[in-house]
Amino acid sequence: MTALPAPDATVSPYTGWTRRHWEALADQMLTAVRPYGSEHHSLIDLPGPASSAGRWSDGLEGFARTFLLAGFRLARSGADDPHNLAEWYARGLAAGTDPKSPERWPALDEIRQAKVEAASIAIALHETRQWIWDRLDDDVRGQIVDWLARTVGLPMPNNNWIWFQGVTNAFLRSVGGPWSADDVHRILELTDGWYAGDGWYSDGNRQPGEYRNYDYYSGWVMQFYPLWFCRMAGADADPALLARYRERIRRYLQDAQHLVGGDGGPLFQGRSLTYRFAMLSPFWAGAVFDATPLTPGRTRRLGSGVLRRFYDAGCLDDSGLLPIGWHAGFAPIRQRYSGPGSPYWAGNGFAGLVLPADHPVWTAVEEPLPVEERDVEIAIDPPGWIVSGTRGDGVVRVVNHGTDHATATEFATDDPVYARHAYATHAAPDMGPDADSAPGDSGVVLLTADGRVSLRRPFERVHVGGRIGISRHRAHWLDGGPEQHHVTGPWITTASVLHGAREVRLARVDDAIQQGPCQLRMTGFPLADARRPQAEVRDGAIAATRGDGLTSTAAGLRELPVADITNSEDVNPFGRYSVTPWVATAGDVVPGTVYAALLSLSAEVGGTDATSGVGIEVVDDGPGAIVRIDWPDGEHDVLRLDPPDSEQPQPSVETGGT
Repeated sequence: MTALPAPDATVSPYTGWTRRHWEALADQMLTAVRPYGSEHHSLIDLPGPASSAGRWSDGLEGFARTFLLAGFRLARSGADDPHNLAEWYARGLAAGTDPKSPERWPALDEIRQAKVEAASIAIALHETRQWIWDRLDDDVRGQIVDWLARTVGLPMPNNNWIWFQGVTNAFLRSVGGPWSADDVHRILELTDGWYAGDGWYSDGNRQPGEYRNYDYYSGWVMQFYPLWFCRMAGADADPALLARYRERIRRYLQDAQHLVGGDGGPLFQGRSLTYRFAMLSPFWAGAVFDATPLTPGRTRRLGSGVLRRFYDAGCLDDSGLLPIGWHAGFAPIRQRYSGPGSPYWAGNGFAGLVLPADHPVWTAVEEPLPVEERDVEIAIDPPGWIVSGTRGDGVVRVVNHGTDHATATEFATDDPVYARHAYATHAAPDMGPDADSAPGDSGVVLLTADGRVSLRRPFERVHVGGRIGISRHRAHWLDGGPEQHHVTGPWITTASVLHGAREVRLARVDDAIQQGPCQLRMTGFPLADARRPQAEVRDGAIAATRGDGLTSTAAGLRELPVADITNSEDVNPFGRYSVTPWVATAGDVVPGTVYAALLSLSAEVGGTDATSGVGIEVVDDGPGAIVRIDWPDGEHDVLRLDPPDSEQPQPSVETGGT
């Protein structure tokens, strides 16, 4: 691979990266895929297992997603194209849309994944109009319009996919092709129906008013594509739409900036994480549309910090390809729709290259992230997250009491990227073959005498505010039979109080357990590394520490005297060996009792003395229990755990000093 430019500490004192680094990395990624292109470049067949859509679709995906990256790369530098990107992809466009070509693409109504890839092609064509579209033969332009036009009137899933149809319609309209006002109206109406407030969208919903689907799609599609639709529609766009979407993304980025760690690592939560730095696209959209609360220097520091974090961690393999994975290749992160070309949707994260080189986002001196300036504690209401970032180690933690990506009325297994109690920038859930049916990290579970682990999804949000989150769920188990039926258990109320690096997690079983004796266990963050982290146990607390000093701790505060770890291998994207600390009851769980543990992930707070200075007082176990937590800095929190059938489901919450 070609070496990147030397770091520039003057304009980029935090990352050393400038626009030249972004351009050089884009060129690396784009030239590395060429050996896998078909004769006329329309299909890029990258190594790796096929997606559920099949190899033909995967070849289109390889072309479309790298073409999107090329589109952003060429947008402001098409006249300076040393790698002949425009010519290379123009040949592919001609062959792929030729219905008589042996390299033709699947039609949009032939393989459903083609609907997604059409949007990347449409955006790339828009951004490279003078370098590619305007130079194509009329016959080729006609072929492209015919291929894209199959989107008109096509049924789309009720989720972010609607916007792939939206931007394709916008491009077609801009070049005089067929488009559908009805499609656009439906897309706009659905989008407004999924708006949950405070800048956040749920990625679709199964019931009106039900907002449970939050992850990076909220930003890299639901925020990004509506604005790009307006950009592509140009003078035909409704000015009110642009104003609406600018206001929403500005509010979204106010929260989203806090979900990146001091080392540039993004929060590890949600599906399609193999797209990696695609999560940067809304930050760039905010800059492109002058709709961001971030200064130009902070925007670039965040963007370059994330991109460099992945690059330094080995996201490109020895051939320069971007494999399925997170840092380096990691097969368990793959989902059924993931093919070898899928990771290149990371190209969305290069959208800032459409801004000119003299734009302040590229010329301003980098400014620190919020977590580099101060400790951060915020509640993000729509997804039901309490967020804490600590300046000393740059770790951002999220406790989750509102997002499970499930149907509220149906039992489901616990998808590890949605159903855990906690997520972080410096740790990931274990993603082994049993991660959804036997959750072993960042949770509250009941273990039956025969070793079955209770599940959480779906759960009900009770309260999210300040630094307190409360939810409840009906514990359930898989019966172990071939039909994978769910066996219903008791209601469990759980609460998280997150202050600095420490979380006090509370749990109460609210009714009788019909499955026989059960142990209650609270599990902490998995800590993963290339070498097995070292564990220490003392006085009902356990801590695992890796070589750089990051420590994951679990300590019993109330009625959880047993402490131990779970060792795993080859199931975590942060390293081969993962260690998860946990605490548990010594005997059977007692319904009505409030159980409490302290959990932390930190390079500064942790170890078996992490409970020092933390006090807990529980008044009246059972329904309506009042809990006071005292912190080492003199702050305290008070909350009430209402019963499931309470007529006043919102708990009493008090937060304050001494």
